[in-house]
Amino acid sequence: MSDSNNIIPAGQEKKKISPVTLIAVSIILGCILIFLVVMYFDQKSKMVEMETVLTQEKDSLANELRLMVHSYDTLKSNNDTLNANLEKEKMRIVKLLSINASNTQLIKKYKSEISTMRDIMKSYIVQIDSLNSRNKILSAENFEIRDQITKVRSTNTELSKVKEELNAKVEIASVIQAKDIVAVALNTKRKETTRLNLLDKLRTCFTLRENPLAKAGPKEVFMRVIRPDSLVIATSPDNIFDYKGNKMIFSASRSLDYLNQDIEMCIFLDSTGDFIPGNYSVELYLENNIIGRTNFLLSKR
Repeated sequence: MSDSNNIIPAGQEKKKISPVTLIAVSIILGCILIFLVVMYFDQKSKMVEMETVLTQEKDSLANELRLMVHSYDTLKSNNDTLNANLEKEKMRIVKLLSINASNTQLIKKYKSEISTMRDIMKSYIVQIDSLNSRNKILSAENFEIRDQITKVRSTNTELSKVKEELNAKVEIASVIQAKDIVAVALNTKRKETTRLNLLDKLRTCFTLRENPLAKAGPKEVFMRVIRPDSLVIATSPDNIFDYKGNKMIFSASRSLDYLNQDIEMCIFLDSTGDFIPGNYSVELYLENNIIGRTNFLLSKR
């Protein structure tokens, strides 16, 4: 082949890149690469740092939530509705603790929830403090009222005792007593005697005392004649009267109209053949009270 085929026309000769240009381009590319590497590690470092901060913040918030759970455990009241609300908020915190917050958006939501719960807990603390303060006031008032009731009851008890004592004194003071009681045996000629074989009647005379506290009106005095052997002489098996809830035998009785003034009277008992020698006791009863006693003697001769 002739050399004319290898001839390159003028203007079409290849331009050769100079070594200086290549070196400059390489340097520029190297600088860009270095810049990108530095930027990569810088961003990675910032992401690691951010992740560390987020983790720490999450842990801090989680610890705060746990403290809030513990605080809710210590919040107690006597109000069932309030206790139910406290338990509800506590379970809400427990549920929030189970969330795996791993990015900024969730962490913000986490913080927002905690802020709301913190405000709610503060409101409950205020309510419970208010209830506790009110309960303390009510307890103090109840104690004062109970103390007053106790004092009133004590006063009433004392007044009742005084009333009972006064009633007892009035009852005692209102008893009609007998004075100047004299019991003598009489013979058929109404002469006094001590001989059993001459006895015809027993006469017991006395004076019912004046007593303005006693109730005026019809009265009945019962007489019991007690032999030396402690048997009561009675003219009839129907001679029974009541004395302090017991049935007692009487020997004779007499009715009268009492006008709260001294009144002299006598009660007679016929000889029943039941008299024996010895020292006799005579008892007088009126309105469930024994009002006087005396003695007399009967001898064989």
